[in-house]
Amino acid sequence: MRTTLNLSDDLVTELMKVSGVKTKTEAIHLAISEFIRWRKLSQLAALSGKIRIDLNWQESEEAELKAQEKRERTWYGRR
Repeated sequence: MRTTLNLSDDLVTELMKVSGVKTKTEAIHLAISEFIRWRKLSQLAALSGKIRIDLNWQESEEAELKAQEKRERTWYGRR
């Protein structure tokens, strides 16, 4: 998408220097994607302590190992 923006030359130059990219377009894409990533992580961190998961990982692991063993027996022709 082509867009016209009025950006500070100093800000874009510093962004290019800090990010190590060679073009303004790359710098802007990187800055936008990093901002989105940062916001998503912030929103995820805000959920800390608000979600309670009752998960017994040991039971889940045992069930997965049994299922894997069954698949392997079926694969090798043993039942």
